Amino acid sequence: MRTISKYTALTALLLGAGLPACWAQKWEFGVLGGGGFYNSASVKSPAGEGNVGFKNSVAAGAFLGSNMYKFIGGELRYEYLPGDLKVSSGGTEATFNGEAHAIHYDFLFHFAPTETKIRPFVAGGAGVKVYRGTSPATVTQPLQGLALLTNTHETKGLGSVAVGLKAQASRRFGLRFEVRDLITPFPRQVIAEAPGAKISGLLHDIVVMGGIAITF
Repeated sequence: MRTISKYTALTALLLGAGLPACWAQKWEFGVLGGGGFYNSASVKSPAGEGNVGFKNSVAAGAFLGSNMYKFIGGELRYEYLPGDLKVSSGGTEATFNGEAHAIHYDFLFHFAPTETKIRPFVAGGAGVKVYRGTSPATVTQPLQGLALLTNTHETKGLGSVAVGLKAQASRRFGLRFEVRDLITPFPRQVIAEAPGAKISGLLHDIVVMGGIAITF
């Protein structure tokens, strides 16, 4: 609970820093869809070596943003990222149903002013990501000498970096395309190290999405 509270406080602080300048500005609300592509982390134990992580899957999200200045904006974002947990070694792979939820605030730095119809941008921010294993718990699993896939949840601090493009189709409607890297420490409670095992590496989720936005 202390860990969750710490990351919740960090998210609130980021929101507090970014939102006050937004109230008099134009707002954007949008929805996005696409896919997420995870890297794998390595695991080593007396039982051998392998890889652990999450399977690639679809991704969906929404954002509420504002153009605070001519070239700078900010937005509160949510992404739903289903993806099975996995552990593999040699020709054997064990999987477990899972999903993740990301909430973060990002600052956007545009390469064209607000009145321009085509606006490339880069973005960066922080927040939290909740990982969940959703299959029923089992007594034994394949490759449990390396890692155990668990029916639990875990909250991790999140870093977000992105590149993208906004295209204004009309006065009220626009299109959005982006590639985003959601970076967290590896969730070692959801994918638990076996006794004597060690999981190394950060977890990167490369999310490619496109969507529509309404300006109001």
